Amino acid sequence: MREDARPQYALAVISDAHFHEIEGDYGIAGIKAGNRRLTLQTWAHSRESTRVYNESAPALMAALDEVAARGIRHVVLLGDYTDDGQRETTHRLAQRLSDYETRFGTRFYALPGNHDLFGPSGRHQSRYFLRPDGSSIRVTSDDRDSAPDSVVSAAMFCEGYPDGLAPMARHGYFRRPDDLFWETPFGTDDRPERRTYEVVSEDGLNRYRLMDASYLVEPEPGLWLLMLDANVFEPRNGTFRPGSKRAFIDSTAAGWNAVLRLKPFLLAWISDVTARAKASGKTLLAFSHYPAIDPLEDQEGFEQALFPSSPVNVRRPRTDVAEALMAAGLSLHFSGHWHVDGISEHRIGEHRLTNIALPSPVAFPPAFKLITAEAGRATVAPVELSQLPLDQEIMELYRLEVRANGLSYDEALSASDYGSFLHHHVRSLVVHRYLPREWPKDVVETISSMSLADLCSDPRTARPMEAKAIPDAWRHIPVIDLIADWYCLRQAGTLGKRLIGPQALDRMRAIATVFVDAQHGAERGATAAYLNVFFRSMLFYVKRAERLSETNFFEF
Repeated sequence: MREDARPQYALAVISDAHFHEIEGDYGIAGIKAGNRRLTLQTWAHSRESTRVYNESAPALMAALDEVAARGIRHVVLLGDYTDDGQRETTHRLAQRLSDYETRFGTRFYALPGNHDLFGPSGRHQSRYFLRPDGSSIRVTSDDRDSAPDSVVSAAMFCEGYPDGLAPMARHGYFRRPDDLFWETPFGTDDRPERRTYEVVSEDGLNRYRLMDASYLVEPEPGLWLLMLDANVFEPRNGTFRPGSKRAFIDSTAAGWNAVLRLKPFLLAWISDVTARAKASGKTLLAFSHYPAIDPLEDQEGFEQALFPSSPVNVRRPRTDVAEALMAAGLSLHFSGHWHVDGISEHRIGEHRLTNIALPSPVAFPPAFKLITAEAGRATVAPVELSQLPLDQEIMELYRLEVRANGLSYDEALSASDYGSFLHHHVRSLVVHRYLPREWPKDVVETISSMSLADLCSDPRTARPMEAKAIPDAWRHIPVIDLIADWYCLRQAGTLGKRLIGPQALDRMRAIATVFVDAQHGAERGATAAYLNVFFRSMLFYVKRAERLSETNFFEF
């Protein structure tokens, strides 16, 4: 080895795997398929969700197989590693991870996300599962649930802190004999009762001691992984029955914004860790489930203008989050939660914090990240899962469900591979979730049945183009497809240029330029004004996709 050679460390980071065990025991018989008995969640649920469910197990296993094939031993699970923290799901996931550890020597370092556990007492969960005839059955953990024909199963319950960590105990949350170094914000004692902090409601009626699951681990000489539990459960004012999930504000929309108020000890600990890492020459990588900077880089406020009630807007980290982490000495941070592949920065003078947001294996674009790190440097590259085959037995059961229930047919059910399935799933989301829930009703009524040519020639939406100026191809492309491409591009970030494709990007740029340049939104009415903002955001995301690289090098 050269004298100036530095040790290199290889890691994989997988975020928002949302693992659902398709052969799990959730208290129902399931569906016999060959030599398997499948417990599948419904397609009707998937097409309205920002993630797919039954594809999560094969996607995660494919990612772990890829990691093992590359000889990578360290895998960070960046929160939301379970579907919704169900006991059966969490136990089955832990078994699968332990199997990879046994076979390949893989070490896992988990962080809790908002889907993995809830508060100090947990919460009930309910899901609709498929029956062999295409109908569905509701399964719940709540024995007081009054819904008719529901099946009650304790396997569906989502545990709280610390019980929900127990199945995953050996995967980072607690000290292991082979760790070279391990600590928490509270010291080197890993017992849950030694890792608590107090939270109090504003009215003073509700006072709790909650566990924080953050830890610092050195799995091999010189590498420090700073795992930050940014889950925050804030007590509500009022009186609640013991164990009620209504007693807390869910961590889903809180993240780092609430950490600054309710977990200030994390910032003090981060500052101490970064100083020690610098003094001792450690390569320090920091992770949490929640982004510290807006992954979409939406500095012009497009999201707020377009979708003021969207969950995205309440999840956006404030500027003081980045400033607090920078003041604590961090310059590089990895996050999940948004299912976005992106790189965002916050600068103050010569100082900079970079947030690397990870996509999810169960949403478009399906991918995880590889990190090659050494002292002060890191290379980050995506590993895409689009070419995975689809489970045809599951696809046929989806089609049976559609026929049995008279549902509209989604093109995702005719997809050729996993990537196209998720691409079409975004279109299903547009139809079944985004347009009815987030878009203005009058805009949807005006444009939802239009082609791109109609959009460009209707005086309600734009200053009409001359017919000869409208490309013939636009007459055959539904506006819904363009909107779906916008959502895909918004999520795809660094992968956008390749996955969306140059033809689609050129079309998006062309039509967006026409709208932004040719119309004066407010002069043409509310629909035209709304579309002006939408197309300005489209140009922003097209330029962002062209600017970003898939493989990136960082100094920190």
